[in-house]
Amino acid sequence: MDADSAAVIDHELIRAATEVARTRCRGDNHSMAAAARNRDGRIITGVNAYHFTGGPCAELVVIGAAAAQGAYDLTTMVAVGDRERGVVSPCGRCRQVLLDYFPALRVIVGTGGRLRAVPLTELLPEAYVWADHQLGTEDGRPAGTD
Repeated sequence: MDADSAAVIDHELIRAATEVARTRCRGDNHSMAAAARNRDGRIITGVNAYHFTGGPCAELVVIGAAAAQGAYDLTTMVAVGDRERGVVSPCGRCRQVLLDYFPALRVIVGTGGRLRAVPLTELLPEAYVWADHQLGTEDGRPAGTD
């Protein structure tokens, strides 16, 4: 998907997350699925791992799965609830983590016919930017985080 079509809703991405939610989310431990598109076109999916200690949301699982697959340039992400709940906006923690990893990411939000792909920064205005506050390197990033 090129920059000109960034605002277009990525229905293939929504279908991928919906299929994972339908087929892989079983019970209370896994109730959300997410899918992200990498700049090279690949789609990476994941499910949440609920735990009373605060297990990772599906969006965070996708970040790890993407890294494991060598996909480091995610452009668009969507989360979908199981039991046909549809698109679900990312929680505050996920918004912050996604901003820190992929500040140019677009997130699909909304319901039904009112879905839209918005810049992550629109979901987290005036956000704390972790990299801006790190010491140790010229660009603000900690030493050893190339």
